[in-house]
Amino acid sequence: MAKDKVISRKIALVGNPNSGKSTLFNALTGLHQKTGNFPGVTVDKKTARVALHNSMGSVIADYIDLPGTYSLHAKSLDEEVATNVLIDESNEAHPDVVIIVADATNLKRSLFLAGQIIDLGIPSILALNMMDEADVQGIHINHAVLQSRLGIPVVPVSAREKTGLQQLQELLVQKPVVPQLPFISITNLAPEERKQLQAEHTEWSEYKCLVKLHQEVKKGSTRFPTLNSSALQAEETLLRYGTIASILDAIQLKQQAVPARTRQLDRLLTHKVGGFIIFFILLFLVFQTIFFLAEYPMMWIEDSFAWMRDQLISNLPSGFFTDLLTNGILAGLSGVVVFIPQIALLFFFIAMLEDSGYMARVSFIMDKLMRKFGLHGRSVIPLISGMACAVPAIMGTRTISNWKERIITIMVIPFMSCSARLPVYTLLIALVIPDTYVGGVFNLQALVMMGLYVFGFVMAIGAAFIMSKLMKSTEKSWFILELPVYRIPQWSNVFYTIYDKVKVFLTDAGKVIIAVSIVLWILAGFGPGEEFKHIGAEITLLQDQHPEPNDSVAHEIKIRQAKQLELSYAGRIGKTIEPIITPLGYDWKIGISLLTSLAAREVFVGTMATIYGAGDEENTDPIREVMQREKHPDTGLPVYSFATGISLMIFYAIALQCISTIAVVRRETKSWMWPSIQFIGMGLLAWLFSFAVFQLLS
Repeated sequence: MAKDKVISRKIALVGNPNSGKSTLFNALTGLHQKTGNFPGVTVDKKTARVALHNSMGSVIADYIDLPGTYSLHAKSLDEEVATNVLIDESNEAHPDVVIIVADATNLKRSLFLAGQIIDLGIPSILALNMMDEADVQGIHINHAVLQSRLGIPVVPVSAREKTGLQQLQELLVQKPVVPQLPFISITNLAPEERKQLQAEHTEWSEYKCLVKLHQEVKKGSTRFPTLNSSALQAEETLLRYGTIASILDAIQLKQQAVPARTRQLDRLLTHKVGGFIIFFILLFLVFQTIFFLAEYPMMWIEDSFAWMRDQLISNLPSGFFTDLLTNGILAGLSGVVVFIPQIALLFFFIAMLEDSGYMARVSFIMDKLMRKFGLHGRSVIPLISGMACAVPAIMGTRTISNWKERIITIMVIPFMSCSARLPVYTLLIALVIPDTYVGGVFNLQALVMMGLYVFGFVMAIGAAFIMSKLMKSTEKSWFILELPVYRIPQWSNVFYTIYDKVKVFLTDAGKVIIAVSIVLWILAGFGPGEEFKHIGAEITLLQDQHPEPNDSVAHEIKIRQAKQLELSYAGRIGKTIEPIITPLGYDWKIGISLLTSLAAREVFVGTMATIYGAGDEENTDPIREVMQREKHPDTGLPVYSFATGISLMIFYAIALQCISTIAVVRRETKSWMWPSIQFIGMGLLAWLFSFAVFQLLS
């Protein structure tokens, strides 16, 4: 490579689940990452562009983090994506170099996939990851012999400790080298069929033909009627493990038993009774901590936005644009930013539990319970992920190979209370649940919050049970899970997760909330007919005559503002649906928020901020205080009573108010039938449960 010559190179990271692939990706790329989907599929794709340099020159490295896979003979949609990227040279993500990430503590399993990639003939580097853990477990690997036997460079690394990265990057700058040796000989594996494919595609390698044969048979092709794909795959597997056994003997691999610490913890955390108790205690502690720690930054953010609003009102001339800025844009923005502390804390705890290896144990202990309700052990991780966001959780069901279990999991994930509901729950709990302690220890608000999450889970498994009885399938499924060793969570991984999720919340949800807030401000600030204009003129006259109004005048202004809002376009929309929602304890203002929440559930808060701030430049109180003071015009009773607040929480806990979720269900199921059933069914359930709760508590 000529000095100072800069070239671009696509580098894919491939590895088994739990091999530390994503940790290595984070270590190599830092904050340069971008998250998207592979073209045409809703599978997560992390990419990053990083400049690499050494004395030989420079490379612009485009890193791609492929979904975890055990084999190129894909059994799930995630594995299928990884396989297609590797074997299809026309795929835009097809790499120039592959970093095969191998778990040094379980090299036998990792070498199976490594051997397949070597046989594809793609320039590769084997990154022996988790070398720090291998040393602790007494595992010794002769890297030089392993490199000689594989015919590709082998680099010992520890992504967590960030050791070996420089050597790996040095190799990435050098010219890619095609594997020197085949891992196995496939001469006797479907020779006639491979010859037929090679005659049609002369550029294909022998092993690529074999993988393509498996794909064709799996898709139901009748071109090769005598080909038994399962038998062929079994024969290949025996050949590969024969080679792997000889390699492991040659590198003098020595391994101790499972660490005593892991065995001891598993006896406790996977106990058939104690495991569940510990899991629910952990959940409660998470919510207790979120409430306790998030309270202070949230108050600071609320006060900051109130101060900014005061400053803008004081220093800008009154009129259309000032009103739009303070009551439209700023009100919507405050409804986004104020919940960042809680969302960041939620993702902090989820990332900690995942990175420690505990979440795999949760899947294990929940498998038996899940099967009673028609679900699968692999359904647990998507369901728990649904506590963060339903969209990636639904994508995560691609690891479930059984069609019926996958559909049921997709259908019930939205019952899990996602982070978008967190702002709604927080606001409503603060309105109707006192900030007291039960027994002097347990925060009542945290208990209610946890109760809503448990309620969502109960609804999910209940719906799954009913669907499992209605849907018929003869397909069998198995749950095979490797339990990783326990690890201290890596703070960089946790930080990247929080950063990425908060950024997505601000950019994706934030844009929607602010846009909806502006539209709402317009709908609330304008209306048809002369009466709307006449009341507006009365308000302006009173404000001009009384720059510092006394209590009586202020009361008169508020009455007219409420009447004007009722006559606005927003008020008329709310009044139209009011007969449907009155039995639930809701007024037309809440009705507007239910409609706007279809864009995203968290829009509820921005909607309330806009509605109660529209046309009222003197109102700078936090939105929850304004809502607490809201009274029914006829009865004088609080709008947000205990019964109404609980009813509204139940409605948001059940109803599917998320266009993004509807869209991803349509993409994953390739049908409008399933999202239609989901939206209508959850909407009816939400109305019925909320009606029952309101009538019971009133």
